[in-house]
Amino acid sequence: MSERPEEPNQASDAESMLPIDEHVEEGHDAEGRKVRHRGIYLLPNLFTTANLFAGFYSIINSMSAQSALAAGDAASASKYFGFAAIAIFVAMVLDGLDGRVARMTNTQSAFGAEYDSLSDMVAFGVAPALLAFAWALGDMGKVGWMVAFIYVAGAALRLARFNTQVGTADKRYFIGLASPAAAGVVAGIVWAFSDYGIQGSKMSFLVALMVAAAGMLMVSNIKYNSFKELDLKGRVPFVAILVVVLVFAVVFSDPPRILLLAFLVYAASGPVQYLLHLRRDKTLP
Repeated sequence: MSERPEEPNQASDAESMLPIDEHVEEGHDAEGRKVRHRGIYLLPNLFTTANLFAGFYSIINSMSAQSALAAGDAASASKYFGFAAIAIFVAMVLDGLDGRVARMTNTQSAFGAEYDSLSDMVAFGVAPALLAFAWALGDMGKVGWMVAFIYVAGAALRLARFNTQVGTADKRYFIGLASPAAAGVVAGIVWAFSDYGIQGSKMSFLVALMVAAAGMLMVSNIKYNSFKELDLKGRVPFVAILVVVLVFAVVFSDPPRILLLAFLVYAASGPVQYLLHLRRDKTLP
């Protein structure tokens, strides 16, 4: 018989009374036989849940900032915008950890992959768009919410395409700007300027261009380095840890501006490399 259940198929009377069905996922064992796994892995999904919460927290703070602006409290609005942007950056850290934890503990699953994508859609799709809309795009009327929707749609399409290319794409590169990087550009702009007390209404057009560009880059065919070839488990020269310390020191010297600059450079690196590649192809005989 080719199918072997990992646990009994018949639930106990107590389990059958639960209002929530148990998750059952099919997989294959080391010998290639089909097996059924009940339940989910806790550790990586905890990080994914924290990622989802960070995105939700960012949305709540964006709404609070908008309410503060309506009440004429610019100082509180700036504080809430900062919290919303920081929450998105926290979500990036958590998003990077859940995948690495799953691979290191061999707890990957189809459920975890789908849950991660849905969480990313909230944290890096809806939350940054709402943050940009509350800070600057809302003053542009219909144009503002159309630009915000372009970003949301770009994030959704980017994540859907990524899920369908997991087994075939070159792991060294992302096809299109990754949604966390795009969110970093949007959140970085809001955090860097609102931290100085600058109102988004004074630079709505520039923010609209940046948000729309980030949305379009996510669905483009431009390649971006994924940095997945970096070996974090192997030995490195002693000077490497000094470089890490220096990077942390530089980032924490001025987080809003440094992070914005870093993500802008990364977002621009794809188009620049693409143009250089086209120029090199034209010069070849």
